[in-house]
Amino acid sequence: MPWEVNIGSRRNDLLADDYTSLMNINTNDLTELQLWAFKKIRDNKARVAKAYNRKVKPKNFKIGDLVWELVLPVGTKDPAFGKWSPNWHGPYRIVETAPGNSYRMETLEGVRFFRNVNGKYLKKYYPSMWIGS
Repeated sequence: MPWEVNIGSRRNDLLADDYTSLMNINTNDLTELQLWAFKKIRDNKARVAKAYNRKVKPKNFKIGDLVWELVLPVGTKDPAFGKWSPNWHGPYRIVETAPGNSYRMETLEGVRFFRNVNGKYLKKYYPSMWIGS
């Protein structure tokens, strides 16, 4: 306990100076343990990231691709449809790409959006064979 450093330990017959020197010896070991723990944390984070990245499938879209956009925030419902509310908007056309998996889109009529959308909120649109038949 901290008060034992100044007063001396009541549990044994160590003097305050002897007790302080013993505590200082343990602080050297503590630094080594902290460095070891930091290395283990870094290694574990790298292992978790590797396992996560193995399962992630990157989404890359090109200019001219048709995509669906996720309705954000996730879980919002249109009162008119209730639980049958659509989860995706679109289709939209990619007109510009930006660094960091970000895309600028426009409607099929040519109306451009003023903000970019992250690629994780997009999915590829495959036209139905019944549309335009």
